[in-house]
Amino acid sequence: ILVELPGIKDPARIRKLLQGTAQLEFWETYQLPEIVNDLMQAEELIKQKNAREALLISGDTIAEAAITEDGDVAVPDEGDTLPEELTDTTDAATALLDQLESDSIMDVPDASMEDLEKEYPLRALLQLNIDQEGRPADGATVGFARIKDTARINTMLKNAREVLPTNLRLFWTSKPRAPESDYLDLVAIKITTRDKRAPLTGDAIVNARQDYDQMGRVEVTMSMNSDGAKVWRRLTRDNVGKQIAIVLDGYVYSYPNVNGEIPNGMSSITGIGELNEAKDLANILKAGKLPAPARIVEEEVVGPSLGAEAVSAGLWSFIIAFILVLVYMILFYNRAGWVANLALLTNIFFIFGVLASLQAVLTLPGIAGIVLTIGMAVDANVIIYERIKEEVRAGKGMRLAIADGYKNAYSAIIDGNVTTLLTGIVLYIFGTGPVQGFATTLIIGILSSLFSAIFISRLIFTTLLNKNKKVNFDNKYTKNWLANVSIDFLGMRKKAYIFSSLIIIAGVVSLATRGLNPGIDFSGGRTYVVRFDQSVSTGDIRNALTQEFDGQAPEVKTFGPTTQVKITTKYLIDDKSPEVDSTIQVKLYNSLKQFYVDTELAYEDFGTDVGTENKMMGILSSQKVDPVIADDIMKRAWRAVGIALLVIFIYIALRFRRWQFGLAGLVALMHDSLIIFGLFSLFYNILPFSMEIDQAFIAAILTIVGYSINDTVIIFDRIREFTGLFPKRDMRENVNAALNSTLARTLNTSGTTLVVLIIIFTFGGEVIRGFTFALLMGILVGTYSSLFNASPVAYDLLGGDKKLKGVPTRLVKQVQKKKKK
Repeated sequence: ILVELPGIKDPARIRKLLQGTAQLEFWETYQLPEIVNDLMQAEELIKQKNAREALLISGDTIAEAAITEDGDVAVPDEGDTLPEELTDTTDAATALLDQLESDSIMDVPDASMEDLEKEYPLRALLQLNIDQEGRPADGATVGFARIKDTARINTMLKNAREVLPTNLRLFWTSKPRAPESDYLDLVAIKITTRDKRAPLTGDAIVNARQDYDQMGRVEVTMSMNSDGAKVWRRLTRDNVGKQIAIVLDGYVYSYPNVNGEIPNGMSSITGIGELNEAKDLANILKAGKLPAPARIVEEEVVGPSLGAEAVSAGLWSFIIAFILVLVYMILFYNRAGWVANLALLTNIFFIFGVLASLQAVLTLPGIAGIVLTIGMAVDANVIIYERIKEEVRAGKGMRLAIADGYKNAYSAIIDGNVTTLLTGIVLYIFGTGPVQGFATTLIIGILSSLFSAIFISRLIFTTLLNKNKKVNFDNKYTKNWLANVSIDFLGMRKKAYIFSSLIIIAGVVSLATRGLNPGIDFSGGRTYVVRFDQSVSTGDIRNALTQEFDGQAPEVKTFGPTTQVKITTKYLIDDKSPEVDSTIQVKLYNSLKQFYVDTELAYEDFGTDVGTENKMMGILSSQKVDPVIADDIMKRAWRAVGIALLVIFIYIALRFRRWQFGLAGLVALMHDSLIIFGLFSLFYNILPFSMEIDQAFIAAILTIVGYSINDTVIIFDRIREFTGLFPKRDMRENVNAALNSTLARTLNTSGTTLVVLIIIFTFGGEVIRGFTFALLMGILVGTYSSLFNASPVAYDLLGGDKKLKGVPTRLVKQVQKKKKK
C-alpha cells in the first residue's frame, strides 16, 4: 500500500500511526498481594540461573558436577557441598516468603549496583509497588522501572516463567508515570478465558472520539456494539473494586478502578497525555484493527527546506522552458504558432485538471510524463504544420492545404501516440509506485494532447478561415527550411553502425568492470541529505559515522554545494523494530553535530525527537528502502520495460505488416538504452551530480523509450507512404526521401524538447539533475538512432542493396547519382 502525505510536519507521528495495528484488548487484572509470592520465587530462580552461568563461565568443577545434562541442579550426594547460590528453589523461596512478615523484604538495602543485581536481580531493576508500611500495595501495578531496564526485566521474567502462574501476563504502560519521568509501570494481567484471549477486543468498538474528562485531561471515549456491551457489563460487574486494563498493541494505556457495573458499553481510555496522540488513537479505533501488523518497507521524507527549494527550482525552470517553447513556436510558425501555443496551454490545463480530479500526487516520474507529453503535443502540431507547408508548396490553396495536411498527418500522429500509449498502459499494469505514476501522467497527457492538437487547433483554423483571416505557417526565414534537403542517410549507415558499436562496446566494458551505481531503491538501505553551516570533508564525516555505526562505513558524497552531503548506509537495515529509525537518527546527530560551527543550527523543525521535542539536525531529506521491497521494485520495473518493448515490437510489426520494421524499432530502443546505461556507468563519480540507478532513472529510460519510438514510427509511416505512392522507385530512394522529408519535424520536436530539458538541467536543482541528464542524453541519442539506426536497420532487414549485388560499384554510384538528380 502506497501512502503519500504532502505537508506532514511530524514523520515520527505518522510512522507510529501507520504501524499501529489497533489490537485493542480489555483484560481483568491481578492484585499484587496475590502474586508477590510467585515473584519472589521467580527472583530466586533468576538468582540461581545467574550463579550457575557465572560458575560455568569461570570453569569451576563443582559447577560441572552440580549440573545435569538437561541443565537442572543435581541433588548432591551426602557429604557434598554446593555453593549457597545453588540451593533448591522451593526451599529458598519458602525462606524468603517467611521474611515477608518483616518490612525489609520489600525494600532493597543500600549497596552497590553490582552487589544488588547479584543478590536481588529482579528488584534491583524493578521497584515493587509497596505502601507506606512496606507491604505489597493493593492494585494491578506490580512495580515500576526505568525505560532502559524494561528489556532486561522482560528477559528475566521470561526465564523464570515456570514458577509464575500460567494465567499471568505482564504488560508495561505506554507512558511514563509522570511527565518528566522515565519510569514505566508493570501491570499484572489475569487470563480468564480458555483460549487465553482477551474477553473483549476492539472488534466491539463502533465509534471512538477524542474527548476530555471532568478534570480537563485528554481521553478517548468509545461506544460498543450490543455483544460488546454485554461482555463489558459482565466484566465491570465481576470486577467492582478492582481494575480492568485497556491494552493497545501490547501496552497498557489505562487500568482504571471499576466503581460499578457499566451497562451501556460506554468506556474511555485515559492516561494518553497528548492531544494528537488521542486523535490518532481515536482514528485507529474507528478504522478497526488490521488483520496483521503493518510494517513500513519503504519510506521517503523530504524536509520543508529541500522540498520548498526543489518545488521553487523545478517550477521556475519548467515555466522558463515552457515560455521558450511558446516563443519558439511563434517565431518559427508565425500566426500558426499562436494557435499551437493555445492548444498546448489547453493541453496543460487538461493534464493538471485530470490529475487534480484524480487527487494524484505530482512526483518526479510524473513530471517526466509531463515533459514527454509536452514534447509529443508539440510534435503533433509540428507534424501537421509541416504537412500543411508541403501542401502549400505543392500549389494548393490555404483551406485545401489545411484540410489535406490534417488528413495526411493523422496516420503518423496516431501511430506515434498509440505506441507510446501502449507503453503507458503496460507500465501502469505491470509497474509499481513511481513507474505507475509516470504511466498515469503519460496516458492522460497522450489523450489530452491528441484532443488539443487535432480538434482544438483545427477548430481555431476553421474559425479563422471562415472569418477570412490570414493564416501563416512560416515566415521568410523558415518558409523553405530543410524543404529541399537531400542527405544520403543510408549511405552513412555503416559509419553510423561502427560509431554506435564503439560507444556500446565502451559502455558494456564499463558495465562489466565498473558496473553501475545502484541507489537504495534497488539495493536497500537508508539515505540522508544533510546540510551544514560550513564546508565539510566527506572523509571526516565518513570516519565519524563509521565509529558510530559499529564499524560499518557509510557512503558519503558531496550533494550540490560543499556544505551539503548525501549519506547512504545499510546499517541496521534488517532490523524491523519500530524504534530503529529513531536510533539511526540519534546516531547521526551524535556523529555530525561536531561539524557545525553553531550547534544551534544543528537543529531544524523536522518532526523527530532527537534530544529535544520535535527538533533535530539539518536533515533535508531521508529515504529508507527494505532490501526485500528493493528487489521487488527492481524486478517489476525491468519486467514492465521488457513487456513494453515486446508490445511495441508486435504493434509496429502488425501496423506496418512487416516484422522487419518492428525488429528495427526494437533494435533502436535497445541501442538507446545501452548507450544511456553505458554513460551512467562510465561517468558516475566523475560528473559533479548524482548518477544513481534508481526509480527516477527507470522513469527516464521509459521517457526515452516513448520519445524514441514515437520519432521512429513517424519516419516509418512516411516510408510506408512513399512506398505506396512510388512503388516503382527503389527502396533506398524511398527511405532516404522519407528521412529527409521528416527531418524538419524531427529537429523541431527534438529542439523544443531539448530546450525544456537544458533549462531544467541548469536551473532545476540538484535533486533532479541526474534524472534530467539521463533525459537530455536520451533525447539526443534517440534522435540520432531514429535517423541513423532504426530506418537503416529496417532497410537492411528488408533486403537493402541486394538488388544491386553483382553490379560494379561504379555503375551503382552512377545509378544513385542519376536518381538523386
